[in-house]
Amino acid sequence: MSTTPVGPPGASYVATPVPPAGIVGPGELLALFRARSPLTRTDVMTLTGLSRSTVNQRIDLLIDAGLLVERGPDVVPGRGRGRPAGSFAFNVERGVLLVCDIGATALRAAICDLSGRVLEDRPLVSDVTEGPEAVLARVDPLFAELLAACGRSAADVRGIALSVPGPVDREQATVVSPPIMTGWDRFDIRGWFARTYDCPLLLEKDATAMAWGEYRTHYGEADTFLMIKLGTGVGAGIIAGGRIHRGADGAAGDIGHTQATGEDGDVGPLCRCGNSGCVEARAGGWAMIRDLAAAGRDVSTVDEVVERIRTADPVAVGLARAAGRVLGVALAETVNILNPRVVVVGGQLAEAEEQIFAGLREMVYSRSLPLATRRLELRRSRLDERAGSVGLALLLADHVFAPATVDAVLADSAGPA
Repeated sequence: MSTTPVGPPGASYVATPVPPAGIVGPGELLALFRARSPLTRTDVMTLTGLSRSTVNQRIDLLIDAGLLVERGPDVVPGRGRGRPAGSFAFNVERGVLLVCDIGATALRAAICDLSGRVLEDRPLVSDVTEGPEAVLARVDPLFAELLAACGRSAADVRGIALSVPGPVDREQATVVSPPIMTGWDRFDIRGWFARTYDCPLLLEKDATAMAWGEYRTHYGEADTFLMIKLGTGVGAGIIAGGRIHRGADGAAGDIGHTQATGEDGDVGPLCRCGNSGCVEARAGGWAMIRDLAAAGRDVSTVDEVVERIRTADPVAVGLARAAGRVLGVALAETVNILNPRVVVVGGQLAEAEEQIFAGLREMVYSRSLPLATRRLELRRSRLDERAGSVGLALLLADHVFAPATVDAVLADSAGPA
């Protein structure tokens, strides 16, 4: 459990671009405050080109809606000895956000302020193959516990976001034909939470949520960024041009189900997706459990695999090095195609960094084009097990406070002219 806020304050997020002068609506103005708080009225006029009367009107509108709060006068160097200007900031305490990063064998629920900063979280062992009702029935009391710990109620929740280890339809917030998520196909996740919470719900692929968390908190200067998740399965999240790249139908980044033919031409073991020879079937956590068990080792979880690697079990170490090379071949092909500036590796197997990363680096730098690896950084996750939660929180905050959404809410609350 965590009682220390996780993730950066709003000012350290990737800055929201300032809209052209003269067309800044209330929602866009709020985005400016979310990216750069605190700001004075003069700051806003300078950044947007809006007149003082327009700035005053829109700031007052956001204050009345509880979205901005006034701060005490700020003494700003270089502004003379006149009366210090008052400043305003995004009201991150106007409500809370709830997120849950659901993995194959565990989940992590968290409560966040409206900037997307994680305030507290709760991990829990949970088998995703038990189906949506069983898993979500565990999430419900965790959300209630987190709300109580922060002195909040269901009425304070402004949004919910979940990530899952399978393909998702983001528009419908449903899982689509998942290889390992038995019973989840097209399950009404929004309907499940709508019984308790009156707010938007987002559903995201786990590796994508992790990618966004790492990117926004530590690598915002990288134009192209790749996150590799090595856990029970293998997945990837892609950031291109500073935006999440999901592909035409949300299937981008499924590196675990690309083919990895053996050196002898062997098509490889059967994968959980129904094909043979997938990267995941050779190098995923579940595959290593399979191979260790076949070698007479008593293991049933990825954490136990990692422990055997750390204690220098020769079979486990050999499998980890082989897995690193398999993953490295797949990653080399991806590096050639995407030319990322940074590749971050996370998930449980990333804890066996010495063995896994050796194979990764060997294959990436020997098989990728020199130009594609000239400035490439290959790093381990800095957020570790909280990467998914942080990414979900940031995605959800951006969704809830999207300028068009804020404008629509303010227009509805104002009523007819």
